[in-house]
Amino acid sequence: MKICMVSLFLFAGIAHGASLTLDKVRKRGQLICGVAEGLPGFGQPDGKGGWSGIDIDLCRAVAAATLGDAKKIKFVALNAKERFTALQSGAVDILSRNTTWTLQRDASLSLDFTGVTYYDGQGFMVKKKLKIKSVKQLNGATICVNTGTTTELNLADYFRANNLKFKMIAYEKNDEVVGAYVAGRCDAFSTDQSGLYAYKSAFKDPEEHVILPEIISKEPLGPAVRHGDNTWGDIVRWTLYAMLEAEELGVNSGNVNSLKTSTTNPSVKRLLGIEGDLHKGLELDKDWVFRIIAQVGNYEDIFENNLGSKSPLKIARGQNALWSKGGLQYAMPIR
Repeated sequence: MKICMVSLFLFAGIAHGASLTLDKVRKRGQLICGVAEGLPGFGQPDGKGGWSGIDIDLCRAVAAATLGDAKKIKFVALNAKERFTALQSGAVDILSRNTTWTLQRDASLSLDFTGVTYYDGQGFMVKKKLKIKSVKQLNGATICVNTGTTTELNLADYFRANNLKFKMIAYEKNDEVVGAYVAGRCDAFSTDQSGLYAYKSAFKDPEEHVILPEIISKEPLGPAVRHGDNTWGDIVRWTLYAMLEAEELGVNSGNVNSLKTSTTNPSVKRLLGIEGDLHKGLELDKDWVFRIIAQVGNYEDIFENNLGSKSPLKIARGQNALWSKGGLQYAMPIR
């Protein structure tokens, strides 16, 4: 019994000990982040080596926390089929690519999801000229989707449950799906509703396309890391929570410098590392959250800049508002 207890103690020590991923990132001096090939608002390259999107900013925040500089990062564009293999193999340190958190992915792919950056749901887009007002009118339709995503199963379940028939055409790459829809090879295009708004905004004639009102699934999108590296998972998880907590406390990229020297709020002091030693459990220094907010922003900053009022998409916060404002976003207590 003593031997077993010692073994358990040693195992627990190893599991909670130094992060292999964090060590690799620090030794390399660069975070490698797997992102979308091109999805406005989430992960979009500009053709000049730059990237923008809420998933991009989450990665930058992790780089700021762990390496001290949000720019010490390499983005690797991944399609839906290859994204999980890239993470499992160690080709990327984190997957931040509009990916739905599901039981099968969490429990069977050796992945750990670390939070929800965007609460979404699957929708449908059709051309205005078809005069379709509801998904129920798509009986017998041909629908374009991205292969290797939750979209395929959701689609099959919904149409089966509603006694509707359809033909699915699946493509491996995002631009192939969009191209097929625009070219008329399918009657409808189905993916996360936020993605539909993003693609629609980039069309030459966005007013000629209609996003139907129905949402047929829950799609909580968030970052994932490899299973087993608990400390690295904690770092990514609490990076997101710190950004949410900062919004709730009114700490943003515009005032974080002044608050660091003037605040009397104990919660803000803990968050910014002025008081306490919460950083030690993450193997980070006391300024990790300060750097995130100063270099990247809080959750409101990254939402509004990429998806909301300051972006071309103009998506309302809705269920992605803070819990205190009627939404679902809720940071675990930072104390």
